[in-house]
Amino acid sequence: MSRPPKCRRVERLPGFTYFKPSGIPVPELNEIVLSVEELEAIRLRDLEGMEHEECAGKMSVSRPTFHRILASARQKVADALVNGAALRIKGGNFQLAEHKLECRKCGHRWRGGICSRRTLCPSCSGRDWKELI
Repeated sequence: MSRPPKCRRVERLPGFTYFKPSGIPVPELNEIVLSVEELEAIRLRDLEGMEHEECAGKMSVSRPTFHRILASARQKVADALVNGAALRIKGGNFQLAEHKLECRKCGHRWRGGICSRRTLCPSCSGRDWKELI
């Protein structure tokens, strides 16, 4: 019996969770599901340009595990692009990292997760915040 998978660390939730080819109605499309941690692997390696070892450390997994997550994610994205499938980002086995945040509007500081389009200041509901280091 294998052990349950370790929870992967994800920096932020995706701002967009559904992509589809234009001009084709959703009911006519096959849908491929990309997990949140698979998207995080693509973000760290392909967008941020980090090395596998550093990406694995950021996600709190081993380097071979990171490689498997990334390979699975890339295969799914390639399948969606080449075969014209819709791509839905949802689910997975992850824990959202907490960040120190400050509202630029009211100055309120709080700790929480980041979702670029949905993170709001708990004091004034403002969307203009910054991450503190």
